[in-house]
Amino acid sequence: MAERTTVDLDDAALAEAARPLLDRLVADRVASALTAQDPTLWGAEAEPEASIRLSWTTLHKSSRPLIGEIEALRTELRSEGIDRVVLAGMGGSSLAPEVITGTEGVALTVLDTTDAGQVADALEGDLERTVLVVSSKSGTTVETDSHRRIFAKAFTDAGIDPARRMVVVTDPGSPLAELAEAEGYRKVFLADPHVGGRYSALTAFGLVPAGLAGADVARLLDQAAGAAEALSSDSPDNPALRLAAALGAAHEGGAEKVVLADTGSGIAGFGDWAEQLIAESTGKQGTGLLPVVVESPTAPGFADAGTDATPVAVGPSVEGAAIATSGPLGAQFLLWEYAVAVVGRLLGINPFDQPDVEAAKKAARALLDNPQALSGTEEPSAVIGAVEVYGPVGATAATGTLTQVLQEFVDGVAEGGYLAVQAYLDRLDDASATLLRSELAKRSGRQTTFGWGPRFLHSTGQYHKGGHRGGSFLQITGAVEADLPVPGRPYTLGTLQLAQALGDGQVLADTGSPVLRLHLTDRAAGLADVVRAVQELTR
Repeated sequence: MAERTTVDLDDAALAEAARPLLDRLVADRVASALTAQDPTLWGAEAEPEASIRLSWTTLHKSSRPLIGEIEALRTELRSEGIDRVVLAGMGGSSLAPEVITGTEGVALTVLDTTDAGQVADALEGDLERTVLVVSSKSGTTVETDSHRRIFAKAFTDAGIDPARRMVVVTDPGSPLAELAEAEGYRKVFLADPHVGGRYSALTAFGLVPAGLAGADVARLLDQAAGAAEALSSDSPDNPALRLAAALGAAHEGGAEKVVLADTGSGIAGFGDWAEQLIAESTGKQGTGLLPVVVESPTAPGFADAGTDATPVAVGPSVEGAAIATSGPLGAQFLLWEYAVAVVGRLLGINPFDQPDVEAAKKAARALLDNPQALSGTEEPSAVIGAVEVYGPVGATAATGTLTQVLQEFVDGVAEGGYLAVQAYLDRLDDASATLLRSELAKRSGRQTTFGWGPRFLHSTGQYHKGGHRGGSFLQITGAVEADLPVPGRPYTLGTLQLAQALGDGQVLADTGSPVLRLHLTDRAAGLADVVRAVQELTR
């Protein structure tokens, strides 16, 4: 018997507040209209974008032909001894495949970083056994293009024809599609252009890299198909409408943050995928839902979420959760896509655009075009051991300890605001940076998010600029020990990584948001100092 997909509203007050919204959604036949891909659901202003972004509602059917294509290519590659899959992709091109393969326990190396050390580690893998999946909807993603160039050179240097080791996933007619054809890349999968990146888990962007790595993508589509009828029904029992109404009612009541904790769902890293879907879809026009992904239901910020946040269990209900969603992975993908699209209607915004994402990209490009701005001409406000401090700090902090610097910063977070830790580091070798989220949440009493740069720019980055104000941003950058040049480009990965950090910091500062950057001149020592300083903070 197929596992049911359910949404339980465990907070009686929230369930009561959600009832009028749920009744309205049912009366307006929103679910069936969404399944029928009605672009008028979000108003006239959103209609042009919505009209080309709704094919995801039927992907459990339309993606079926991909199953055979993926399996044929995987068999062909394996017959040649190629069984190591590296994915170069950002945001919607990487998050779903990582969740799918992590859940199924199959190996996939994901490159969604500009950290030279992390990319170098991926290059150290056995290139004789490696295929690179280059995945970009636009075909112009700078991080992904950099990875492609670096791997092409590595293959060539190893005496391997790079074209035979490149598999492309992109939209029809993109610059990447044209390049792949010109270069004779091994295989090009053209995705459905009427699906936005964050809704693309069940398109070629999610299925191709996961399937080549060995995940059972047919089962994933079966799971989505098993939930599709319930999600498209105009019924108060529709789990997507229940979830959307609850989140909408919570937002109306002042809880604009959604705290996500896995409670035994059996899904690996689902919160990271949902984070992009929620933040990029809703965080605009000064409103939206800020996803806060926590380590467990006992982590700071979940059971003690406060009135400005709604704790959501991904998996069975637990004490402290207001909402619990359960079901297999394919069904959960579809459930949350439906629910977030409907939340967009409740908030009065277009859930399919991302108007503020481009600002950080433009700022980074401007810095890349002006090397002097990246040459270290900015003087730190303070140098404390292996940490350089950049940003406005008070006189005491400027001459004091790292703890004093951070105490001043944390004390400045607005009531009802949030902290965002943004680590432009190696998410494997510098993984201890993730400790900062729970430690800061515990000591600040504020909801705290954590994002690896630059991947969060394709996710929560939209909310940071377009959503509710009140964010304070702690950037962490680090010295690059062994940089990697990007072939055919006038910059290295280290330069690109720093430009992305400084560019986003500049855009955030221009919105009036507090931004503090800690630069680790020695990554291991500096990170240890930062963690220790955070642990010394007082509320």
